[in-house]
Amino acid sequence: MNDLIRGITEADWPRLAALESEAYADLSLAEGEDLLRSRARASAGTCFVLEHDGLLAGYVLALPYPRFRCPALGSPEQAVHDTANLHLHDIVVSAPLRRRGLGTRLVRHLTATAAARGFTTLSLVAVGDKEPFWRAHGYRAHPSATVPPEYGRDAVYMSAPVTTSVRPDREAV
Repeated sequence: MNDLIRGITEADWPRLAALESEAYADLSLAEGEDLLRSRARASAGTCFVLEHDGLLAGYVLALPYPRFRCPALGSPEQAVHDTANLHLHDIVVSAPLRRRGLGTRLVRHLTATAAARGFTTLSLVAVGDKEPFWRAHGYRAHPSATVPPEYGRDAVYMSAPVTTSVRPDREAV
């Protein structure tokens, strides 16, 4: 397997937006390229793409965000938050490549990056019945945390402590 996790470049955005659109079309959660870019601008050092055999096959967008809060879908990110919590806003792996461990690899890479940057917790909003996936990765639900309705009726806010035992995958320089 020839995989590489690296930072997002300008040339990646059309494919990244297409992956997001494909992943969330059935859930009506796709934000589009401009809003995704606003998330990445808030923390370029915690946003990555996954190349598989030379093609962009997935991505992760994470940004510092206060615990028990999450970005509003449909609104651009306006602020960079000073917080020890890193919020995983979006992670997508191309449909034909799912269930091969690539999502787990992206999560491990993000966790190691968060540890290296001094974050103490990771948070996310599980959508589309993905709560079991996140529980398997050490996240726990916080039912009392308010999730904006645009995330969907079954959306669940979750968090996990950042562990320091994971090393990031190799990155392009």
